[in-house]
Amino acid sequence: MKVKIDSNAYYLPEKKEGDKDLLLENPDWDISKIAEKTGISTRSIASSSQTAVDLAYEAGIKLLKDVSSKEDIDLIILVTQSPDYVLPTSACILQNQLGLSKKCMAFDINLGCSGFVYAISVVSSLIDSGVAKKGLILCSETYSKYIHKNDRTCRPLFSDGASATLLSGSTSDNIGPFVFGTDGSGYEKLIVRGGGAREPKNIEDSSYGLIEMSGSDIFLFTLSSIPACINMLLDKSNLRIEDIDLFVFHQASKLVLENIIRTMSLDKDKVFINLKYVGNTVSASIPIALKDAENQGQLKDGDRVMLVGFGVGLSWGATLITWRNT
Repeated sequence: MKVKIDSNAYYLPEKKEGDKDLLLENPDWDISKIAEKTGISTRSIASSSQTAVDLAYEAGIKLLKDVSSKEDIDLIILVTQSPDYVLPTSACILQNQLGLSKKCMAFDINLGCSGFVYAISVVSSLIDSGVAKKGLILCSETYSKYIHKNDRTCRPLFSDGASATLLSGSTSDNIGPFVFGTDGSGYEKLIVRGGGAREPKNIEDSSYGLIEMSGSDIFLFTLSSIPACINMLLDKSNLRIEDIDLFVFHQASKLVLENIIRTMSLDKDKVFINLKYVGNTVSASIPIALKDAENQGQLKDGDRVMLVGFGVGLSWGATLITWRNT
């Protein structure tokens, strides 16, 4: 599609949590073994008063300070699974806070680790069809609020953070094609049960509102679905692995990414990983990785980049972008 990424930015909360902090509260944990699997040593944690909207606002402000005219932005999407309210739509709140035009479309996408790829497809389609001129994608999560302090599966993995990505029309085909997939039979593999209409709030249940994740099942899902997804996208694009300049996967964990690299026989130098000091920021992980890759000189104008998101749902999506092309 004749759409391009104009700019992107991200925000991580000031509070940091390291492996030593985990060990102080959980002295029975084998921190070195956990760190070897996750590849993460530091996570960012939202304060008790910070919400997903707050983080998204900070990322949006960072991006907008370099935008010549925010009046041209007529679409805003927030990708989150930790909204401030059941209703209204959090994107509507952000439209007002960021001072965007009242002619702006605003809505949320309730997706996790694949959410950024889905949002790109929606925004690109609306711009390519002439419905919108410029679209702002905000990805923001505060998963830490859903994690028990003694959860050795989720706590060492997930980090809070937000990203902002601005898309606009282009004279070249810079985005696409797309490949998507869903396996709803695995919805219980990563779930927050309490609080919805199916299982309303139960104040007597101490596990109410907390994440339940079967790490082994998520790992097996990734290995069975993502290589096939990558191959489908290559076939759809008439490209080979060697034609991709950089792979940016959802930053799930070191174990997951290393197994994808090995299964697909990828060149490690072409796979960007920033897990160590960022953590798994769910829907924000791919756009944060893109910004870090650019800042570190691993992403250059004109590079062909494959983006692959996967996780909660179970859901996955992949696309190709040409970086900073006109």
